[in-house]
Amino acid sequence: MSITANNLQSFRPYHPGELVKEELECRGIKQKDFAKKFGLSYSALNETLNAKRPITTEFALLLEAALGINADLLVRMQTDYNIQVARKNNSLLEKLNNIKKIAAVF
Repeated sequence: MSITANNLQSFRPYHPGELVKEELECRGIKQKDFAKKFGLSYSALNETLNAKRPITTEFALLLEAALGINADLLVRMQTDYNIQVARKNNSLLEKLNNIKKIAAVF
């Protein structure tokens, strides 16, 4: 998530899997080789690296052990990603606006 001086968020949320994907590419490690070496499902790894699955705490710790990427960073990135995606959900925004109207009465 990038925040500017006026507190605007980036246009497209950045999934932590994208960071891991770039890291593997920079190191010349193929996803299939990485998955096999660490006993992971290739499809689950690929879906995570392509932002179709979240990075779990356990997976973040595995990545930290394997690649040296800080697990805390990956988990925080996932949380930021989840919040950004939720804030773009129109039905949720409508519900939140209704809640704010009701809460204003209290």
